[in-house]
Amino acid sequence: MILSISYYLILEQDSPLFRFGRWGQLHRHPFGEDIASQRSSELFASITEEQKQAFFRLQGRRRAKDEYWAYDATSISSYSESLRQLRFGKNKDGDRLPQLNLLLLFGEKSNLPFYYRKLAGHVPDVKTLRVLLRDLDVLGYPKVKLVTDRGFYSQENINGLYQNHVKFLMSASTSLSFIKGAIESQKDHIMDWSHYSEKYDLYATTKSIAWDYSQVRPNKGDTLKEVRRMYLHLYFNADRSVEDARAFNKRMAMLHQELSAGMRKAEHEKEYEKYFELKKTPVRGIQIKARQEAMEQAKSRFGYFALLSNEIKSSEVALEIYRNKDVVEKAFGNIKQRLNGKRLLVSSEASLDGKLFVVFIALIFLSYLTKQMSEKNLYTKYTLQALLDEVDLIECFEEPGKALYIGEILQKQRQIFEAMGFNAPDVVSSL
Repeated sequence: MILSISYYLILEQDSPLFRFGRWGQLHRHPFGEDIASQRSSELFASITEEQKQAFFRLQGRRRAKDEYWAYDATSISSYSESLRQLRFGKNKDGDRLPQLNLLLLFGEKSNLPFYYRKLAGHVPDVKTLRVLLRDLDVLGYPKVKLVTDRGFYSQENINGLYQNHVKFLMSASTSLSFIKGAIESQKDHIMDWSHYSEKYDLYATTKSIAWDYSQVRPNKGDTLKEVRRMYLHLYFNADRSVEDARAFNKRMAMLHQELSAGMRKAEHEKEYEKYFELKKTPVRGIQIKARQEAMEQAKSRFGYFALLSNEIKSSEVALEIYRNKDVVEKAFGNIKQRLNGKRLLVSSEASLDGKLFVVFIALIFLSYLTKQMSEKNLYTKYTLQALLDEVDLIECFEEPGKALYIGEILQKQRQIFEAMGFNAPDVVSSL
């Protein structure tokens, strides 16, 4: 049933499960019978936490050796009102619905997902890392290597990664004091030709820095303090500098307009205070003056971005690994759009947990398809939907007491199966 629902979610893009019956009549699938809405709900509710954990342990063994794992979080909305983990938070899709947070781990060499977890919708990204480290320890995953964006940066998280012996590559904001200092020290030299990367058309440099590590030890009643080595990779992109300037100017214009019109927004208060000074006089009323020094400080970092690692010494290698992290963003897009997971409608916690697990199984298949299409250069001939439609045209015929008969398979259909690493079905049925 899990496989059949997974196949349906992939082949019938963004279709609700109550339409499974019609699809099942037209397709041969593993379960072989109709799966009505009530039956799928019962299936979801029957999947236990122990079964999922066992699956994750087995999945972890299949990951590529020494690969970095891309880690990210997204929000998933729901129309249900009774689920305990649904909260109103910073919804990444702009939905005005309660949500939960979905955390996902993706292998950067395998390009396949092997772990996920849901959390309450009001938990910010930076607070989720400690939960992940605990789960990975429970699952017994050795030699963990993580890639995260800057939303997960905090002193506590960095210390936690060191404490758990986790290798990491993490984006960090250029507004951090030690990164601002590095930019200031390198700005006269970073555009030297020796720092130019032809592969990425930008300038890059690496600096070994000292991290002030601290660890509270409750059993000993003290705090361990040490210095740990870290590599700061600093990058400058001229095109990005122009884009940053344009975006900054538009942002300042928007903030100025809000202040002028008296339409202040609570979420912008820090920026009002940082970049503008307001004076009220009896004659001229409210006067808005730009804090030019603060703006100049922001402009001095245009075009720069930074990565931190406790293992990777090469700025080019670090950038290559970090850019591969977009597999997670694509996976979130597939969950929400193709696999009909953007807004969940379930009646119980058990059904929610089970449905997310089945969607995760479908995501594994879908990720493998997209990985093979990329490696075999199939995107020059097909979109994902066009490729699925092409093989969906293959017909089969079945009579009681007789072997399954596969209809004619065209050469281009056969090539698709070969690219995916499988024999065409007419070959399999004749073996």
